[in-house]
This record gives sequence, structure tokens and C-alpha cells, in this order.
Amino acid sequence: FSDGVMGGVSSGKALLKKSGKDNFVRIEGKVSTKNNGGFIQIRHNLRTPIEDQIKGMRLKVRGNGENYYIFIRTSSTLLPWQFYNLEFPTSKKWSTVDLEFKKFKRSSSFLRKIFKSSSIKSIGIVAYGRDHSAKVDVSEIDFF
Repeated sequence: FSDGVMGGVSSGKALLKKSGKDNFVRIEGKVSTKNNGGFIQIRHNLRTPIEDQIKGMRLKVRGNGENYYIFIRTSSTLLPWQFYNLEFPTSKKWSTVDLEFKKFKRSSSFLRKIFKSSSIKSIGIVAYGRDHSAKVDVSEIDFF
């Protein structure tokens, strides 16, 4: 979904694709900050809690050289604009990116500085915050 849910004008789509042995999801589109907008994203709601000893996520990604974000929503992020996020880079070749939960930034001072992994409710892959053309592929998400 995009910032259109709140009046923004960003547009994008998610595609399921295959390249060689890799199945992946591609997010592509135009991110625009006009009209208080600025994001396109896909989000997955977790069906079962993650164990508390899990300290981070590992992504296999490629893209157009722009930076993208992981947005995490927890049992404490009750309002739509509350989340934890961390930026990650992309390149034209597949690469692995490790994202430690303790490095995620909160969107509001009303949220805990660090969340428990067992409180994660959803994970989003997001093109966010600036005017740009987005194209990011994600083939794996693991936890460590």
C-alpha cells in the first residue's frame, strides 16, 4: 500500500518474480512527498511470535542503489504513524544485509527505545521519506 491511504500521491506495486533459483518480491514505483505523502510499502503480519533471544533480521536484497527501510510494528505501536525503522542499502547485485533490532529507531518518544522481538506484529519493506523512483527486490528474510 501507499501514502494514498492518507491523501498522498505516491504509487507503486508489488510483484512476485523469479530469477534463476531466486524467488523474490519486487516493490517498484514513485515515492512523492507531495500532499504530506512519502511512502510505498508491503507488509507481512506475523502469525506466531518471534522468540525473545532473536536479535535481528537478515535480508537478501538487490535494488537500484537507493536506500530502503524495514518498518516493524509491535504490540506497542497502536497508532498508524507509530513504528520502528532501520535503513538498509541496495545495489544491482544480490547482497545480504544484517539488521540488529537494537539499532532500529522509534517513530515516537512515546514508544520504548528498544522493543522485544516477541512483541513484533508485522514487518514492512518500505520506500520512504523522499522523492525518488523505487525498485527493491527481497528474496529472503531470516532471523538471527
